[in-house]
Amino acid sequence: MKAIRVHTPGGVDALRYEEVPVPTPAAGEVLVRIQAIGVNYIDIYFRTGLYKAELPVTLGMEAAGVVESAGPGVTEFAPGDRVAYAMARGSYAEYQTVAASSVVRLPAAIDFRQAAAAMLQGMTAHYLTHSTFPVQPGHTCLVHAAAGGAGLLIVQMAKMRGARVIGTTSSEAKAALAREAGADEMILYTERDFEPEVKRLTGGQGVEVVYDSVGAATFEKSLDCLKPRGMMVTFGNASGAVPPVPPLVLTQKGSLFLTRPSLAAYCASRSELLWRANDVLEWVATGKLKLRIERTYKLAAAAQAHIDLESRKTSGKLLLEP
Repeated sequence: MKAIRVHTPGGVDALRYEEVPVPTPAAGEVLVRIQAIGVNYIDIYFRTGLYKAELPVTLGMEAAGVVESAGPGVTEFAPGDRVAYAMARGSYAEYQTVAASSVVRLPAAIDFRQAAAAMLQGMTAHYLTHSTFPVQPGHTCLVHAAAGGAGLLIVQMAKMRGARVIGTTSSEAKAALAREAGADEMILYTERDFEPEVKRLTGGQGVEVVYDSVGAATFEKSLDCLKPRGMMVTFGNASGAVPPVPPLVLTQKGSLFLTRPSLAAYCASRSELLWRANDVLEWVATGKLKLRIERTYKLAAAAQAHIDLESRKTSGKLLLEP
């Protein structure tokens, strides 16, 4: 089978499209014939070495496909089942073995592209808005990269829960997409400093929570956008990793809360995974949650997908297909 692997971390030239053996499912695993693959910033972190993995590493954390075979002890899934999963590294491939406990069955109304676009970023938006900081009516949220794949879903889920949403993005075209998703106010950071704009839009009060996937470029000013006892949720490094923060800074800025969550920690049990995944897939199937798939590439063109994602010129989800 073909797969995209990295032997030495680096730029997009580190991506190798090569032949590897089809894996055999071990006990508790299923072998999935992959139909669609989600592209995420975490793939770039593993490619560059920001996140460590044993080399060579097959990239990819999310996919949808068909169960080809099941290993010993698997009773929940059988060959032919349509499934999806996230947080299982190795999806940039034609086949992947995955722990059955990480796999969910697809509703009939969901196709493979929708599933691959929804799982990782959809469950991320779910845990951010439902668990890390459970937004409520009356809350105001600041969502950075509001027109990105995760951003558009965070906006929609925050609005489902009754919050006011202020978003940031780089262009009017992207701002229009975020407004369509439900954002109440949009700030073009290429034209205006988002910190004073947030203060203006909140009457000087600030917001209860900041959801920030951008990282270093937005972190410090985001702290100053928070109300006293507000929460800074930094969950990505698109502009680079956030530098160390002295705890006293949080005191000085209003007894703030700071968290750096991960999807794995918020899907730590099978029941929690099914709660989040089933909510997301049901909302997509019923039209309550809208997906935006920006572009689909052939697996061999994974380098171009990474270039486009890193350019920050895309909005919505990028996919690969074997």
